[in-house]
Amino acid sequence: MEVKFPDDVRIFIACGQTDMRKSIDGLTAIVSQIYKLDPFQNALYLFCGRRRDRVKALYWEGDGFLLFYKRLENGSFQWPRTNDEAREITPQQYRWLLKGLSVDQKKVIQNIESKRIL
Repeated sequence: MEVKFPDDVRIFIACGQTDMRKSIDGLTAIVSQIYKLDPFQNALYLFCGRRRDRVKALYWEGDGFLLFYKRLENGSFQWPRTNDEAREITPQQYRWLLKGLSVDQKKVIQNIESKRIL
């Protein structure tokens, strides 16, 4: 899903499994009722099923919802299964997730804020 979203878009993943039979109305209900988030904000919401080979993404475009669906032909997504919450991730973590990597990379080089050199 290499779709270009606005630079200020927030990205949320629904940890755990989601019933992939749900469509736009069902997914917006999950976002608003279970996770207490606004499905109409500038955000991308990602959902994954039990088998972890399919992902749905929900995005409000201003005049309607876009529903993206990706099914892997080989392999599975490294989806967080520990919590039943919506977790905000960075654009880099989103790219990792779609490439089959975990969003919690153990050896990520951390950015350093500007330091003073003496």
